[in-house]
This record gives sequence, structure tokens and C-alpha cells, in this order.
Amino acid sequence: QVQLVESGGGLVQPGRSLRVSCAASAYTFSGSVMSWYRQTPGTEREWVASILTVTSRTNYADSVKGRFTIYRYSTKNTLYLQMNSLKPEDTAVYYCKSIVSGGVVYWGQGTQVTVSS
Repeated sequence: QVQLVESGGGLVQPGRSLRVSCAASAYTFSGSVMSWYRQTPGTEREWVASILTVTSRTNYADSVKGRFTIYRYSTKNTLYLQMNSLKPEDTAVYYCKSIVSGGVVYWGQGTQVTVSS
């Protein structure tokens, strides 16, 4: 079954850390690029970070560079986003995305992250 399922979201205080996960099927985990995006109500979905499957090269949006880390755990077919030094402006629904062969794109359903004191 082709799927991406995010988890790990929640309420966290500013300055704290949180890790969100994206459990993938073997098919979607084999995608050439896996990414995290985020979205707040009334705004466009915003790219956060990506990792290339073959090289494990990562890229980050300027807004999260140095605070967030994207990584893959192959034995579990899981993509992670470790978020440190969280800010209120990081509050959003976080989505994972996979691009597989032929350029087909898959999205998860999202997980809510709220940063608030």
C-alpha cells in the first residue's frame, strides 16, 4: 500500500525541541527526493527541508537552517524532522512528500505542530 503517515506533532514551548516522523511504504521511501513542508491557515504550503535518497544530501529553508535536521532511517522506512529551538512562527501543519519514479508525487495527511507558551 502506497502511503505516507506523519506523526509526532503536538504542543511545545518556545525554545524546546520536537521530532516529527513520516512512516512510508517501501515504494514511497524509495523516492528520489523526500521533503518536509509546512502550512498555516490561509497561506501557501511552504518548503522546509529535503533529502536526496541516493546521496543523502540535505537542503533547508533559510528560516529553519541550523535549527532543523532532516534524516532518513532506512530500516524503518521512516523520514524524520528534528526541530530544535522552536519558535512560535514554526507553528504549522507539517507534511512529508515523496517524489517517486516518473515524477509522481505523494503527500502525507500532515501533523500539527504548535509552539506556544
